[in-house]
Amino acid sequence: MIDETDRNILIALADDARLSLKELSQRVNLSAPSVSERLKRLEERGVIRAFTLDVDPSALGYTLQAIVRIRPLPGQLHIVQNLLDQVAELVECDKVTGDDCFIARLYIRSMEHLDRILDRIAEKAETNTAIVKAQPVRRRLPPLA
Repeated sequence: MIDETDRNILIALADDARLSLKELSQRVNLSAPSVSERLKRLEERGVIRAFTLDVDPSALGYTLQAIVRIRPLPGQLHIVQNLLDQVAELVECDKVTGDDCFIARLYIRSMEHLDRILDRIAEKAETNTAIVKAQPVRRRLPPLA
C-alpha cells in the first residue's frame, strides 16, 4: 500500500510526468532528496513502471480510432497473437474472457487503412470493429485509496 505522500507524488506525476524533482518536492512539501528516495522505492516496488510520453495521434495523421474485437479461428490463437503484435497501428490489446479473445485499439488514417490492417488477419480470425467517436474518459490512474 501507499501512504498519503506517495499518493500525492503519483497524482502530481500523472498530471505531468516531466516535473523536475524540485517542482515535485514543492508540490508534496518534502525535500528533493526525500522525494527522490520515495520515487526510487515506488519504482523498486513496481508501483511506478515507466514515465511515458503522451502523443496526439491526430497530429501524426491518424484521424480515426477503432476498437476491434478479435476471435481467432480454432487452432489460430498464437498465430493471431503474433500477427497482432506486428501491427504498428495497434497501440493496445487486451486478451479477454468471453466470446472474443482480444480487444484491440488501433489508430488509423482512413477506412481503407483499417481494411488493409484487418485483411492481414481475416483468414485467421473473425473481427468486429467499432469506430471511436469520442473518448469521454481518458486513461487514468486507478483509485489510490
